[in-house]
Amino acid sequence: MGWLWFLIIGAIAGWLAGKITRGAGFGLLGDMIVGVIGALLGGFLFGLMGLASFSLLGSLITATVGAIIFLYLVRVLKRI
Repeated sequence: MGWLWFLIIGAIAGWLAGKITRGAGFGLLGDMIVGVIGALLGGFLFGLMGLASFSLLGSLITATVGAIIFLYLVRVLKRI
């Protein structure tokens, strides 16, 4: 059941990050991929700062922030 929540939060976080950074989502699968990578990246970065989330909302915020950072890094690397 944990993986299902991870994928649902990833899809929502990817959609939110797409809306925030470019005004549209990436489709269900694209949103899920961006969100899952964002969740991993956000969890890593928040862990480095000594922050942890223990709630559904905290996980969503962590994944969304990570997804926004991931999309920013992808855009920077595409320019190179």
